[in-house]
Amino acid sequence: MKRPEPVQVIKQRRDAALQSLVEGVPYIGFMGFRFDRRGDELTGVMPYQDMLIGNPMLPAMHGGATAAFLETTAIIELSWAMLWDRMEGGADTSGLRLPKTIDFTVDYLRPGLPRDAYARATINRSGRRYASVHVEAWQDNRARLFAQATGHFLMPQQSED
Repeated sequence: MKRPEPVQVIKQRRDAALQSLVEGVPYIGFMGFRFDRRGDELTGVMPYQDMLIGNPMLPAMHGGATAAFLETTAIIELSWAMLWDRMEGGADTSGLRLPKTIDFTVDYLRPGLPRDAYARATINRSGRRYASVHVEAWQDNRARLFAQATGHFLMPQQSED
């Protein structure tokens, strides 16, 4: 009987897969987005930077930066779900293609303040060709969202290797 892998080896494999996924999108690095992993759950982190301010009079975060953060979180969540199934099944996880945005609607609920922001995406439906995702973003208090979004995505076709 085969011995189970040590938990540290499993964690390192999962962390390396997430790192590879995130590093594959240069825009994520440019914007400074990070993704914290706890098991299969991801939390997007947008660390505060002065370049994110859109209205210096308030000051408030730029709506485009907020939308980009939400959309990126949705795409990484969808990709992570696909990657997770492959990784846990022992399949090759290299060469994963990202979902493509069909539409993305953002609700700005209050101004984003000049501080770190967090987001979590929930996959409402994910099929072979199409996925629907809801994303919520907050800053200091998870119950006080400053933005939320719903997106629909075209899923990449898996190659038959």
